[in-house]
Amino acid sequence: MPTVPPRGALAEALTTPEGKARYVRDLFHEIAPRYDDITVWLSYGRDAAWKDVLVRMAAVQPGERALDLACGTGDIAARLRDAGASVLGLDLTHRMLTLAAAKPHLRGMHWVCGDMLALPVPAGSQAIVTAGYGLRNVPDLPQSLREIRRVLAPGGRVLSLDFTLPRPPLVRAAYLAYLRAVGGLVGQWLHGDPDTYRYIPASLERYPGAPGVADLMRAEGFTQVSWWPLMGGLMAINVGHVPR
Repeated sequence: MPTVPPRGALAEALTTPEGKARYVRDLFHEIAPRYDDITVWLSYGRDAAWKDVLVRMAAVQPGERALDLACGTGDIAARLRDAGASVLGLDLTHRMLTLAAAKPHLRGMHWVCGDMLALPVPAGSQAIVTAGYGLRNVPDLPQSLREIRRVLAPGGRVLSLDFTLPRPPLVRAAYLAYLRAVGGLVGQWLHGDPDTYRYIPASLERYPGAPGVADLMRAEGFTQVSWWPLMGGLMAINVGHVPR
């Protein structure tokens, strides 16, 4: 059974891929029951609209297979299904999947507990891969993109929604300071540990952001790579395609 990451473990955990993997698994097990509320609060209520945009950009065709990574409690997976896709939701945290499966409007959907570094689906089997706040959490981003490239069929596309960092240094510093302060307060209030949601700015500092993810996508063979800023450049959707 995962345990709550101990106080002060955050900085140490993020220094190695193995430490980050353990920390992320245990953290999301702990916050799973409050995950839906937290995504609304931290996005100022914009999270649902951003996920709507992502699914519209996916241009789902009826019957296409879609794999939703870091699916959490199923928000993007549900939207893909409603758009006509045959969806498999994958998450590292079994507790998230249990909560997703218990939602009445998600009954009958398919879920799998799995690792984004070794996807348990055949090569070339998916038309669409999505990730909501997922790529930032993997301990090896190039390997995760390599796996996404492997499972996508020719003509397939990947779309990722995540935090990114604004370019101006002063704005970037202020944004990270804000996330640390708010994350600390919310973490202390809900979990008795300010580091719980300070993980977001800590992981963001080590994440290449939307432009860097686009470069990594190109390096892994994706084409038509682009990224779209949201909320004044504090969030973004990355998009990449597999050549036909």
